[in-house]
Amino acid sequence: MGLPGSDLAGKVAIVTGGSKGIGYGIARALAEAGVHVVVVSRNLAEGEQVAQELAGFGIRAVARRADVTNKGEVEDMVASVVEDFGRIDILINNAGMNIRKALLDLAEEEWDRVINTNLKGIFLVGQAVGRVMVKQKKGKIINIASVAGVKGRPFLGAYCSSKGAVIQLTRVMALEWVKDNVQVNAIGPSYIETPMTADWIKVKKDEILQRIPMGRLGTMQDLAGAVIYLASEASDFVTGQAIFVDGGSTA
Repeated sequence: MGLPGSDLAGKVAIVTGGSKGIGYGIARALAEAGVHVVVVSRNLAEGEQVAQELAGFGIRAVARRADVTNKGEVEDMVASVVEDFGRIDILINNAGMNIRKALLDLAEEEWDRVINTNLKGIFLVGQAVGRVMVKQKKGKIINIASVAGVKGRPFLGAYCSSKGAVIQLTRVMALEWVKDNVQVNAIGPSYIETPMTADWIKVKKDEILQRIPMGRLGTMQDLAGAVIYLASEASDFVTGQAIFVDGGSTA
């Protein structure tokens, strides 16, 4: 075993929500490590644009359309990946959303949208890919959680609830599939600078930095290190864990 990530060339990864934000950054990091990437998005055109970019790293990159809250679409997507590539080595369960509202103002439909995307989506995609990996007797699943999964935040009731549940679901997945050599872990980012978060961070930057002991925001390079580690053989004895990439804010 070499350095973390040195064994990733030629592996096959699915990245949900891979056309923008953190998902895009992770897909790019995997492509740079030599991983063939399946970019999953509700917007096929956006996914295809990212796949075309990633192919520039000399890997095979394709786009697949799927709504992670729709069991049929998820199962069809996973089946198509297995048909095309023959296997799935890595799953980045990233697709998510947020509605920032006070609990007293949060509509039931808004609660359901957040929980269905952030939690049900992790379950449905994890279940479909888990079946493939259990059959293979090998696989790496990385669920994207958040520091909000362990820290309360005003106006983020649905989001905090969903991300806390993702951490617990990660532990159960890990325990149920450990005998089949499938490692399941979560990554909990703090504020990561991406085009999607830029406007919010610009308004709240001073307030955010006060909550981060390192005194700076996270970057995609910070997050990529954790992803490459958990996707590689370097983490073969690590499962059921939540690794927080947060500059010390959960400490």
